[in-house]
Amino acid sequence: MRLLTRKQFIALSTASLFILSSAWSTGSAAADLRIGLAADVTSFDPHYINSGPNNSFAFHVFDALVNVDANGNLVPGLATSWKAIDPLTWEFKLRRGVKFHDGSELTSADVIFSLDRPATLLNSPGPYTSYTKQIVAKQAVDAYTLRLKTATPYGPLPLDVNSIFIVSKKIAQHASTDDFNSGKAMVGTGPFKFSKAKRGESIELIRNDQYWGDKPAWNKVTFRILTSGAPRIAALLAGDVDAIDGVPPADLPKLKTNSKVKLEQKISWRTIFWHLDQQAHVSPYIIDKAGKPLPNNPFLDIRVRKAISKAINRQALSDRILEGLAVPASNIVAPGILGYDDSLKIEAYDPEGAKKLLADAGYPNGFALTLHGPNNRYINDEQVVQTVAQFLSKIGIQTKVETLPMTVYLPKAAKSEFSMSLLGWGTLAGDFALRTVAGTVNPETGWGSWNWGKYSNPALDDLVRNSLASVDDAKRRDFAKKAMGLALRDYAVVPLHHQYATWALRKDLKYTARTDEFTFAQDFRPE
Repeated sequence: MRLLTRKQFIALSTASLFILSSAWSTGSAAADLRIGLAADVTSFDPHYINSGPNNSFAFHVFDALVNVDANGNLVPGLATSWKAIDPLTWEFKLRRGVKFHDGSELTSADVIFSLDRPATLLNSPGPYTSYTKQIVAKQAVDAYTLRLKTATPYGPLPLDVNSIFIVSKKIAQHASTDDFNSGKAMVGTGPFKFSKAKRGESIELIRNDQYWGDKPAWNKVTFRILTSGAPRIAALLAGDVDAIDGVPPADLPKLKTNSKVKLEQKISWRTIFWHLDQQAHVSPYIIDKAGKPLPNNPFLDIRVRKAISKAINRQALSDRILEGLAVPASNIVAPGILGYDDSLKIEAYDPEGAKKLLADAGYPNGFALTLHGPNNRYINDEQVVQTVAQFLSKIGIQTKVETLPMTVYLPKAAKSEFSMSLLGWGTLAGDFALRTVAGTVNPETGWGSWNWGKYSNPALDDLVRNSLASVDDAKRRDFAKKAMGLALRDYAVVPLHHQYATWALRKDLKYTARTDEFTFAQDFRPE
């Protein structure tokens, strides 16, 4: 065997380092990324179910006109710029030369089709129509200029269109939701192309080398659906995945001392709260303690709703059940988000006061109630439901608990089948949240699309409508804050806490934690 000279050895070593560096930077076969996801993707159709896991995944294959950065600020997406050219008209300038995965070019026609499509999916359990209903006319000025008209002045339209993914008209106009779920119609402009999936198990993507933005570092990305915390942590520590989201609180101390792992954390936009059935009917899961249906729905009485809120020890819930990965909430948006009302204080834990309210409302001996929630979607969600049930039992409300996997829970909750149901909602604007989760249900306008309790208050609707119509930022903020105060003082919902978002990843990777909790493979980079 011939020995290398020092000069040859240095040259070979330099070349080897260059090859290794190139493998990371160009995303060769060696540069694959494997991510363990805490929540399943329930639909690949980007317009079918408006939920966090679905939207997070969709941003890999599709793009929106306007994007949001890690801190919640609007930044250019498929639109390079946008402006209100009059009180009723917004103009968007599209990027030129953007290609769909099949090689066809993005034009205004694709955008218009994508904005129209959510309204055609009539059986959606979580529709996107609340983001599109305010648009009354769409005009393609040319292939790269789009004008959207609203019936009334509407300031937050750029944020609305961040939630609408742009699909290829050529591909999607003849495609069904099943075609998206099979992968057949998964043709977008995003940083990755759809490769294959085993529903409920894994999703595989490959890099889009023609992507208009920063190229991902990864040739292939594999998402593993690991909804249980223990297998997710085990997969990370065993090296079966490179990163995970939704880190279980109980595993944080172990991960913090592991030299091969690092954590990225941020207080998220997500607020966890209870929907209370506020329809004038016999509520399905509220009975007397003898097992007979109550003739009247007690949640229609604000004293009962307030009693439910006072019975909950939010600080104990955050500290013990959520192990410090949450802060108690008084609003349904996180601090700093438009519409947050800092005059609303955290509801004081007052079980005796709650008992008095129940007695005043005509329920001195309480009643019986079943609480419903998911068991694989939010941080320790099943334990949260169980703990709240224990709090309510202390004020005389006899409780049962039923938790379900999110894929089973969501369709039932969306049909308002439960009396008291847990929901987590994240948004960058309080008026958006109120319109969607507390606005009077109206399929024609898209309002109340996630208002499971069917709460309705015309005064709240008016404030939210005025907020959304304000093109002046200060006026909009004032209306949104007043609306938030009204909704929470009326117990439209009962807020619990704001979550922290936590990612765990290999030490040689980096990721910027996002306030929207989204996990974007394109944002992972080697150190």
